[in-house]
Order: sequence, then structure tokens, then C-alpha cells
Amino acid sequence: MKAIGGYFELEVVGGPGYYPDLLHLNTGRNCLEYLLRAGNFKKIYLPRFSCKVLLEPIKKLNIEFEYYRVDQNLNPVLDFSPKKDEVVLYINYFGIKDAVLEQLSHQIENLIVDNSQAFFSDKTSALGTFYSARKFFGVPDGAYLSSNLVLEEELKMDYSWDRMSHLLKRLELGAESGYSDFQENSLKLSEQPILQMSELSKSLLSHIDYSEVKQIREENFRYLHQQLSGVNQFDFSDLLVNGPMVYPLYVENENVRKELLQNKIFTACYWPNVLEECPADSLDYKLAKYILPLPVDQRYNREDMERICKVLLAVL
Repeated sequence: MKAIGGYFELEVVGGPGYYPDLLHLNTGRNCLEYLLRAGNFKKIYLPRFSCKVLLEPIKKLNIEFEYYRVDQNLNPVLDFSPKKDEVVLYINYFGIKDAVLEQLSHQIENLIVDNSQAFFSDKTSALGTFYSARKFFGVPDGAYLSSNLVLEEELKMDYSWDRMSHLLKRLELGAESGYSDFQENSLKLSEQPILQMSELSKSLLSHIDYSEVKQIREENFRYLHQQLSGVNQFDFSDLLVNGPMVYPLYVENENVRKELLQNKIFTACYWPNVLEECPADSLDYKLAKYILPLPVDQRYNREDMERICKVLLAVL
């Protein structure tokens, strides 16, 4: 029986969200598990330069996997021919590899598109494409899956009321105060079953002005590119900007990240597992060590971008 009266819950009035017609799941890695189970694939090829969480569903399902290389511009080096019961996963790195995905969609039949870093990308694969809400917005869980495969299984709802502390602390106390909570929340999402996205995340995502978010990200990206393209070791000749996650600056300088940190400009390391698993002279190791994913998201404006550039250009 529905309760009437009493204290208020979180306000849930809002729009339908950005992907109302896609399957709403709890995490990106569980989107991958959904696809692997529904397609009954025997083997998956994935880039060596990737996050170790992708291996969670692969190892859980005991599926054979093999790494392939990416070049210095994060384009895939596909020197193999997948069989009918095998699948190839490619990551839309930092949300700037739409042009590559356009080509791959015509080359590979069993292609899974990992758009977890490209929330606004419309480059998809009919077999499977998934997005992550947590990498773009302040929500405790949430991913979207598009696929022509169907997993005949009833999925329970996720609950995220106990995974909000990092979001609330950052809002009221600052970034440093909530960082340990952020790490703890990430651990809680490990080894989760496939669940529906929590009502909490659905509600939060229904309040967002997505067109404004996309515009801000693109404007900030273009400004950084204008100022920093001369020192960036990435070749952006095939660049398509579509609400990117970050601006990836590739400079082989160990002092840059430290200088940014001292100026309270935080850049993540994608992905630290690569540093542990690859030789120090390998390209994958260098990409993981030296790529600086500079923030361009909806929290920041031109003044913030100018501050980032000022710090960087003083070092480089």
C-alpha cells in the first residue's frame, strides 16, 4: 500500500532522460555481460589499452579473450579475422573516435561498441552498443544498452541510496573530501549482477539539460584544442567532436600531471592496470602514463579552460 503523507523523498519530476528507448542497466561492464550471454560468444577481442573491469564479465563467463593493439592515435590494429562465434570490442576513446567507428561498422560483423567514454555518440553497432552515465554525470550508477540481442531473463532493480556519499560530499565539502568515498563506491560496483538502473539514478538523469551539457563540452574541448594542439602528440586529423568526455593531451613529460595537481586540476590515469601489466617501453604503457584527460565537462567555463592552459603552457 502506498504511503500518504510524512517526510519528503527526493524530487523525481523530470524528463525521460537521454536514451529512453534503450535498456537501462546498472553498469557498463554488465552491459558487456548481457551481450556476451545473449550472443553466446566463445571469444572476444579487446584492446590492450583498456580498463581491467572489462575482464570481470569475461572471466565470470569463462570466455576466451585476446588483446589487440592500438596505434599512437588510438586506432585499432586488427591483424586477425574473428570467427562467427567471436566478437570484437572497440572503445570510443574519450569520445573522439566516431570516425573510426564509422569505418569499423562496415568492416566487422560482430562488433561491440564501448561508448562508455562517448555518451553523446550516435556511432553504434546493431549487435551491441553501451554507454555509461557515471562518467558524464553525478549519478551513483547507470548505463544504457542498445542491442538486437535479447537476454531472456527478468532483471531486478538496483538500489543506490548507499552509494551517494561521494557525490554529496563533493557538492558540499569539495573534491578532496569525497575522493575516498568515490573509490569505495567504485569497489561496490565490482562483481555486481546485471540489474536495472536504480530509480535514484533515473531520477537524477531526468533533470539534466542534455543539449546544454553537450554544447559546453564541445566548446571547452575546442578551446583546449586551439590552445594545445601544437604540443599534443595525438594526430586529430580524423577528429569528430560530439559531446566528448575529456580533452586527451598526450605529452611525454612526467612533471605535467604533478603541476596540474598542485594547482588543484585533477586528471585521471586511464588505466593504471596497463602500467602494471605492460613493459615500460611499450606503447600501451606510454599511453597510460602520459595521456592527460583534461576536464571539459559541464561544470566548467572558458575561464576554467584558460586556467588549465596557463598552468600547462608554463610547464611545456
